[in-house]
Amino acid sequence: MKQKEIIVLGSTGSIGKSLVYILKKNKNLFNVKLLSTHKNLKEISKQCKFLNVKNIIVSDFNSYKKAKLIFKRRNIRVLNNFDNLGKYFKKKSDYVMSAISGINGLEPTLKLIRFTKTIAIANKESIICGWNLISKASKKHNTQIIPVDSEHFSIWSLIKDKNINQIDKVYITASGGPFINKKISQLNDIHIKDALRHPNWSMGKKISIDSATMMNKIFEVIETNRLFNIKLKNIFILIHRDSYLHAIVSFKNGLKTFLVHDTDMKIPIFNTLFTDTKKKFMLKDLNIDKINKLNLMYINSKRFPIIDILKKYPNKNTLFDTVLISINDKLVEKFLNEEINFLQISEYFLKMINLKEFKKYRKLTPKNVNEILKLSQYVSLKIDELSVKAS
Repeated sequence: MKQKEIIVLGSTGSIGKSLVYILKKNKNLFNVKLLSTHKNLKEISKQCKFLNVKNIIVSDFNSYKKAKLIFKRRNIRVLNNFDNLGKYFKKKSDYVMSAISGINGLEPTLKLIRFTKTIAIANKESIICGWNLISKASKKHNTQIIPVDSEHFSIWSLIKDKNINQIDKVYITASGGPFINKKISQLNDIHIKDALRHPNWSMGKKISIDSATMMNKIFEVIETNRLFNIKLKNIFILIHRDSYLHAIVSFKNGLKTFLVHDTDMKIPIFNTLFTDTKKKFMLKDLNIDKINKLNLMYINSKRFPIIDILKKYPNKNTLFDTVLISINDKLVEKFLNEEINFLQISEYFLKMINLKEFKKYRKLTPKNVNEILKLSQYVSLKIDELSVKAS
């Protein structure tokens, strides 16, 4: 059997490490051509060793200089960016995982689309801020896009053989985060360590806070709109405490389908990698207890006021998506730095998203990556300026 050629962007993050674990378990099936990290040289060194990788990208410049020395004796090529990859890859790889976190993952995603037959995207900022650019590039280079988030992989699985016009509504689930049972009055005194305790998933700090405020689910609603061209008014959030059911699709013919799996991101990752084989995952029995106790509820906007922004949100990709992402990024950073309290994340967000300086971006479509990155920097500086004035 011919080995599949694989590239992993962000191989030292949580999604990247989960994919590397699967690749390691099936080494005979894959040839890993390239790994990338920001500056985790210790982890990527181990990955290169057991996957026999000969090309890496280290985006942090100081770490790149160290890596040049470390890997020279191992005959591993070390690059500092994603430019000029055409020199080293003369034909398309079979699969790229795009798992670089944050808005910085957009440019590498766009640059790798031309070098692969399939790109699995775990970076929600890329999909939200640059979907029109990604979609255009994927069509140009005939590259298949598969979403990795459990909710979007579930939707993709449920509708991939269906006509989009057959779909009536889509429901995605949210655990409700660590504070779903607390009184709103108790949320002023939330400690960072408590906000980081997601009830079901083990995640990074940023996404854990987004899950606690419900901002992560807003992102996922917008992602659903972009990826599948389903109107925002037809996408609903349901609270499901166990995170066992990930999505429900309601069709116009009266049928409703849903997808369940255990809270392990290796499952959707595995299935983006093995779409065309009968390879088995580590199988577990159906959890009857969880099926019998789904206890689904519509989300309460009084508890999570931040979700109200979806009522007037654009149905198409605009630069306002970058404003949304950048305001939230900055406020979560301020919370983690103990500059604001937990409730102020949502409070300030709802004020700042309506600033007159940002309104014009609702009608502007992104033209290129630089435009998105510059706007993100501008928004970040603006939020800092407003915070200084407020204090």
